[in-house]
Amino acid sequence: MNDKVNTREQSPPQIVAPNVRRTSRVREGLPYPLGATWDGLGVNFAIFSANATKVELCLFDEDGEREIERVELPEYTDEVWHGYLPDARPGATYGYRVHGPYEPTAGHRFNPNKLLLDPYAKQLIGDLKWNPALFGYTLGSPDADLSFDKRDSAPFMQKCRVVESAFTWARARRPQIPWERSIIYETHLRGFTMQHPAVPKEFRGTFSGLMQHEVIEYIKNLGVTAVELLPIHAFVDDSYLVEKKLKNYWGYNSIGFFAPQPRYLATPFINEVKEMVSHLHDAGIEVILDVVYNHTAEGNELGPTLSFRGIDNASYYRLAPDPRYYINDTGTGNTVNLSHSRVLQMVTDSLRYWAQEVQIDGFRFDLATILGREPHGFEEDGRFLDACRQDPALSQVKLIAEPWDCGPGGYQVGRFSPGWAEWNDRYRDTVRAYWKGEEGKLPELAARLTASADIFNKRGRRPWASVNFVTAHDGFTLNDLVSYNEKHNEANGEDNKDGHDHNLSFNYGVEGPTEDPDIRSLRLRQIRNMLATLLFSQGTPMLLAGDEFAHTQQGNNNAYCQDNEVSWIDWEGIDQDGIELLEFTRKLIQLRQNLPILRRMRFLSGIYNEELDVKDVTWLTPAGDEMTPENWEDPNARCISILLDGRAQPTGIRRRGTDVTLLMIMNAHNDVVKCTLPEVVGGEAWMCHIDTNHPDLDTPAEFGFGKVYSVTAHSLLLFQLKPVKQPKPEKRRSA
Repeated sequence: MNDKVNTREQSPPQIVAPNVRRTSRVREGLPYPLGATWDGLGVNFAIFSANATKVELCLFDEDGEREIERVELPEYTDEVWHGYLPDARPGATYGYRVHGPYEPTAGHRFNPNKLLLDPYAKQLIGDLKWNPALFGYTLGSPDADLSFDKRDSAPFMQKCRVVESAFTWARARRPQIPWERSIIYETHLRGFTMQHPAVPKEFRGTFSGLMQHEVIEYIKNLGVTAVELLPIHAFVDDSYLVEKKLKNYWGYNSIGFFAPQPRYLATPFINEVKEMVSHLHDAGIEVILDVVYNHTAEGNELGPTLSFRGIDNASYYRLAPDPRYYINDTGTGNTVNLSHSRVLQMVTDSLRYWAQEVQIDGFRFDLATILGREPHGFEEDGRFLDACRQDPALSQVKLIAEPWDCGPGGYQVGRFSPGWAEWNDRYRDTVRAYWKGEEGKLPELAARLTASADIFNKRGRRPWASVNFVTAHDGFTLNDLVSYNEKHNEANGEDNKDGHDHNLSFNYGVEGPTEDPDIRSLRLRQIRNMLATLLFSQGTPMLLAGDEFAHTQQGNNNAYCQDNEVSWIDWEGIDQDGIELLEFTRKLIQLRQNLPILRRMRFLSGIYNEELDVKDVTWLTPAGDEMTPENWEDPNARCISILLDGRAQPTGIRRRGTDVTLLMIMNAHNDVVKCTLPEVVGGEAWMCHIDTNHPDLDTPAEFGFGKVYSVTAHSLLLFQLKPVKQPKPEKRRSA
């Protein structure tokens, strides 16, 4: 190995751009807050690096094209390099060059020839241009990442911009929707508005596009309570995608945790994000961000040097026993080291920034098991999870975990701390398998419909901790789930080898679109079945944008790189079936919000209460009898009735409840099943609100006790008990 690679003093010197002014006007400044902070008189710059030997602040012209000044930060306090420029102001464009040892075998990859992004930058400008100069080592060298590259990366790098954070918020307060009333709508900021006819072309695909009146009215009228946006943090388009003329559409490739993605800004002003949030709040809609704190866009040891790697590789990343290499629990090449106090601080500072300054209402954490990992493995009370739980700001927003990662012991559904909700993939798989008609699914289905108490009912957690979903951005849309047996990801350029193969999907006779009326009718009924199941289950429902009118991605179940018509919502292509499905979805959502028994705050138990003479939930056979162990174990049983008794007290108090009583019948058989409507004390008949075989049912139809209802194959029904009319009290005669 070349000694120059491993010796700090002999590392090749940085390249100094000509005509770059060096200055001594910098003052000491403060080691806090981290980042670039304008105080009305100047800007304080502070950046953490435990292992650097020198840090230089590089100032650029307004467009970030030409470096005009280089300032060495004069002070080093508590592993923070800092300095104050008295005449700097918002709009200043900057980056860093960080000196230190280039010793990959010791975990250090400092290279001052590489311009670095400030981890705390609030705004990035320009585009990343893939070039060999972006790498700290020399591409093609026989020494690979042990070599050292002397080229200046600044011409190809994005730059940071100092921002003015002041913003006048509208009169609207945060909606503060209770968890039990929450209905989450997962969508993509860009894809949702790129083809919306009411959005001006210059605003499509941006924060300004999502704040348009017609867009917000649509979301509001649908009835959902929160939009969950796929990542809007600044991210990178992977080089291999750029070579194929594709983009990182989903955005799970973060490089800045405080800055929004530049392409989502229609204006040069960072406050565009706050305007969008303000408009959604004014409509009573919460905003949840999908955030990626588990890895960065710098990849493994052969990745580029863009920020964290060049600032302090050994601190920011989890390194393998051989520190030249990275622990890869994420499957993306690196893993952020949340066991380091300063890295943990960066992530929690980022969350507080978005929660307090941008007034975001919640966060969904990608591969959240990573965030609970310590060097020895996952802890349900790990440092990050505890930090959020005790934080006065973060403990008050919605925290949602994707509770798995690619590392050992990575599947942790149900093991997150109290106060967290979790994506429930077991709900997704069970509902898909049941409606597909797989055998022996009734016991599992019963658990999933009742908020998965077997997983979440511990430590005082509530049913809302189970975030129920049938589809999400990753996988088939609901339309494609009933239209394709196989994935069709050829457009991704990976020979259809990417994406999941186990989709629990079924095409009902034809792969893809068809004009066959019987197949189309069955597919639409199955979509209605799964939408109704989702919205009538205990727990927190999450709906994928576009499923409400049968949006298709043409069978692509991994559209992460399809920033085009494959993924964008086709608003003008919604046909009559889509319009009718949209109205049906609105009806389902309205029923859920109007019937509190569908969203109880305590787990249903099915235990008989002798004092009240009632069960909160009873499972019935098609004959109207209570399910026996033999019924549950019958692999061919695919039809079940669920009786939710409104007389049961949802809070555990020993008195009768006052909710309505509901009966839901689910039939996944291929044939009609005759179901007897049970008799219930206090009622005189059943009123049918929903029959997925008759979605146009406007007025509830009435059926008497003991009525045998022919339940169509592949259908779901919801009945409400019509209570016995109480005689009016006689008027007292006056004396």
